[in-house]
Amino acid sequence: MPAGRRTAGPCPLRAMRTAPVAMGEGARLAAAVSLVLASAKVRDHVADRDGLLARRPVAAAARRVAAGWDRAGARTGAALGFDTALLVDAVDRQTGIETLAGPGTPLLTVTEPTETATAAAFAHTAVLAGKPQNAAPLAEAGRLFGRLAHLLDAVEDREADAASGAWNPLTVTGTSLTEARRLCDDALHGVRLALRDVEFTDGQLVHVLLAHELRRSVDRAFGTSSCSHQGLEVPEGSFGPPPGNPYGPTPGNPYGPTPGNPYGPTPGGPAAPPPPRPPRDRRGLIAGCLVWAGLACTCQMCCGSYEDPWSRERREAPCQDCGDCCEACNCCGQCGEGCCCCGDSCGCDC
Repeated sequence: MPAGRRTAGPCPLRAMRTAPVAMGEGARLAAAVSLVLASAKVRDHVADRDGLLARRPVAAAARRVAAGWDRAGARTGAALGFDTALLVDAVDRQTGIETLAGPGTPLLTVTEPTETATAAAFAHTAVLAGKPQNAAPLAEAGRLFGRLAHLLDAVEDREADAASGAWNPLTVTGTSLTEARRLCDDALHGVRLALRDVEFTDGQLVHVLLAHELRRSVDRAFGTSSCSHQGLEVPEGSFGPPPGNPYGPTPGNPYGPTPGNPYGPTPGGPAAPPPPRPPRDRRGLIAGCLVWAGLACTCQMCCGSYEDPWSRERREAPCQDCGDCCEACNCCGQCGEGCCCCGDSCGCDC
């Protein structure tokens, strides 16, 4: 195991699996945040009497577990000088805002609690690093990151929420995807502007995560493809021939019978039902945002394999193959952001 890392025991937040984790104040801050938000989520489920929690003995046990997590998170946060009450307040306000929201409610009113929570977590990393002058710009970057995370979560879940009748901020407020994309692009630009005011000893990791990876996250959510900086965005799969030789022979016997029903719809055709979506085991929105901040602070997100803060899918760190940020595009000198492709090296080959 590399120096500065240890094996953590089984944890409910990762389905009772062990995992190699980083040591240090950044990791402790992430742990405190995760415990407090997990506790708040359990209390919400108990209050809603979800599933087995409708039974009093189970609900009582869940409350005891949540109280233990809350105390542990608050204790760890206090040792680091971080007031976890800010996070609990954000979760509580989020519930109230969602209850009152309706058509015409500004979308940024709904994202405000998430923005406040992530701003507090980002700002405290400046305190832990011994650079309090960075607190204000990091708070701004964190606020906009929280906005992005909330909006992207809403975009990705919009269809599934509509099918299940779940609450979705875009649907409830009547916000179009075009407006959501505009807000995301504005937030991306704002994050970069805020980071220019931060004094980094080495800003390569932050640039990879908050310039490259955030842009890719936006492109994935909206079904577009572009350079990790600004550039032409093209819907994936919208243009170009299918893979392979279009004039080559058809695999198998071209005169043989068609497998299955020859009169049925072709797979993937207009009459074919879409494949079932995999079951979702997602973290809560605010919890995912702050777990992301913890992964970034401990370098796990850049230098090794990690679990996606929201979907829990296994992902590989960008620095394992960070030389592809300019493949198949020409962004050098065109993005106007002063990024690695335009002369400010962030460790990428381009």
